[in-house]
Amino acid sequence: MKLKLDNALSLVALGVLGVLNSAHAAPVYEIVNIDNYDLKGTLEGTRNGYALGVNANDELVGISKGKKKLSTSDVEDGVIDVEDGIAPEESITYSITEPIIANNFAFIAAQNGAEGAWLPTFDSISGTTPPSDTTVINSVDSFYYGINDAGVKVGSMTSPEKKTENTATTEVTDDYWYYRDFEFRGVVKTGDSEIPLPPPYTQYVKDDKTVELGGWSAASAVNNNNLVVGYASTDISKYGGDRVTYCLSSDNTLPLDVCVQREQYPNKSGTRNIQYQTRAYVWQIDNGVATGTTLPLGLTPASGSTLTFTAQALGVNDNGVVVGRSHVYRNNNTDKLRQDAAYWSKDADGNYQYHWIKMGDSISNSIAYDINDNGIVVGSYRSYIQGYLRDKFFYFDINTPDVGYVTPNDFATKLTDLSSKPRDINNKGQVVGYIETTYDKEKPRPKAGFLYEKSTGEFSNLNTLLTCESKGYEKGSDGNWTRHPVEVQDGSGKVLTYKSDILVVEASSINEDGTIVGTAFIRKPSYQFDDKGNVVVGENGLPLFELSGNGDPVTAYIPRMVVLKPTTNGEACTVNDSTETGNYERKGAASLAWLLALPLIWFRRRKG
Repeated sequence: MKLKLDNALSLVALGVLGVLNSAHAAPVYEIVNIDNYDLKGTLEGTRNGYALGVNANDELVGISKGKKKLSTSDVEDGVIDVEDGIAPEESITYSITEPIIANNFAFIAAQNGAEGAWLPTFDSISGTTPPSDTTVINSVDSFYYGINDAGVKVGSMTSPEKKTENTATTEVTDDYWYYRDFEFRGVVKTGDSEIPLPPPYTQYVKDDKTVELGGWSAASAVNNNNLVVGYASTDISKYGGDRVTYCLSSDNTLPLDVCVQREQYPNKSGTRNIQYQTRAYVWQIDNGVATGTTLPLGLTPASGSTLTFTAQALGVNDNGVVVGRSHVYRNNNTDKLRQDAAYWSKDADGNYQYHWIKMGDSISNSIAYDINDNGIVVGSYRSYIQGYLRDKFFYFDINTPDVGYVTPNDFATKLTDLSSKPRDINNKGQVVGYIETTYDKEKPRPKAGFLYEKSTGEFSNLNTLLTCESKGYEKGSDGNWTRHPVEVQDGSGKVLTYKSDILVVEASSINEDGTIVGTAFIRKPSYQFDDKGNVVVGENGLPLFELSGNGDPVTAYIPRMVVLKPTTNGEACTVNDSTETGNYERKGAASLAWLLALPLIWFRRRKG
């Protein structure tokens, strides 16, 4: 099964969820990575976990993020159990004067995993060590996005940190400057062997000077013929070239590599001064060797154009048809430059040809995420619906391109304004992704994972298909279902109680057996912390929890990897949450933030 990322595209913000209840005849699902009403869903030493792809052998890949950095005082009485609660996050900035600290770690998990069923297991890329090992500071961020049936894994990584002595008289906060050779690069891993996927463009040449930039690339999916798809830099942007030229000039007082690093880091607005011409790219892996091919852009740039054009490949089927998105002039009109969903297939001569998935003028942009072996593409487009910009899930059959794309109805018999995005489709036509679950137009809308059955047109919120145990309920002696009470000891010595809760917020991948992996929110209590972001610890050595006015722990959601399997041994839960009188308070929200996100820094101080 082809597996992919949206990680390198745009961040998906997930709010606190409401759950829709709708009639359905879809399969009943149970969450199989539950342990004592909690999810085994991230690596030890990290806060958040996300499953991104699953193959036919029930093996998955994912990402853990939010590494804890513990102070020496944390080991005096033992490290705080990270599963007890939620500590504050400390924002970081990308700086050439500070060491580079990794915050993202690749993991694998499997139904028949060597260390336990569906237990997230750290998988090293480029020499990284487990985030639980606090004796080592990793500088390499690593990501897995896909896995094929042979266990070939694909993703990306950053270069390890380098440093050079800081001899400047200004901006001195450390004895060294810190930089790296590249910001991210595609990688394939088979067993213990790694195959880097360098882009075709890595150097800037001006006159007699050559600057090593590294470029960028990412591998987003792999099919069962070891064809890897993603994207790669093929040239530098006009402004990026200007910034490198500045680094070469006498006006620059920094070491050349350090100046280039500063320009490649994201600035306060999240953009990078050095950007690249980026193209969809494929690599064929044979006998440990990667052979790369640039896929055609959806347009021909004008001679002398200084615009930066982008195309990305995100999914591939076993027939070698690639899907993604590309800049295109709609209907060859240069006034209508858009980024739209596309697919690439080989012609009779074996060359890849670009195909636009036609979009109307009301569509601002579109993207394709995956394609199954029957030629069914799934993607989303953005358009105004009822006066608001929304993303809507569509499917498209490459065998009948003149028919155009189809927008399925979701929870109504007509088009709604609920935003939705698919992530994956299997050969049975089952599609998974996420959808908004409330219709309030003026507030952030919570989201939930969905399952769409193309054969029947059935569209289901996955939370309505779960067994009660999978949602955090337990059955009492009276036969009634209630949420499982979770007890935690406070730094004051008191035992506090809150109620368990599990909500599936995004489905990322589905295999042919119907196994679904993705992300769920679980409820945890929040620690108290001072104005410096330090966790407040009581005299008994345990952290103090934040309490509501009623003295109950304040809780919030955090994301964890989740695995759902169809079951014939249970029924879909019909308990109405609104009838419960929970002794907790919702606060804040968790979010999926994939690439180059902020690390979780843990401190604590004693309270006398």
